[in-house]
Amino acid sequence: MTVNFEVLLIILGMALVTYATRWAGPWLMSRVKLSRRVEIWLGYLPGTILISLVVPDLLKSGLAGIVAGFASLVVARLSGNLFLALLVGIITVWAGRSLVG
Repeated sequence: MTVNFEVLLIILGMALVTYATRWAGPWLMSRVKLSRRVEIWLGYLPGTILISLVVPDLLKSGLAGIVAGFASLVVARLSGNLFLALLVGIITVWAGRSLVG
């Protein structure tokens, strides 16, 4: 096996850029004073990103997916247990697809 130094250099460069961006973001933001309003807004970001990733798949999976998503949301909200919500969602999709076909 031979080592292609161009490929090795590209991989090392990509690793360096990845590390630099992961380090620079928190480092730069630690030097910026955020207003309370921006902090609240940033707190909503993870949930909105999750919703934007999950909802299209729920809609594509039909009625079983929509019902499972709603059931998972209710269980997560009432119990606060995300594992239980995941389990309820999986079982609901399985049951819905088994019953409907």
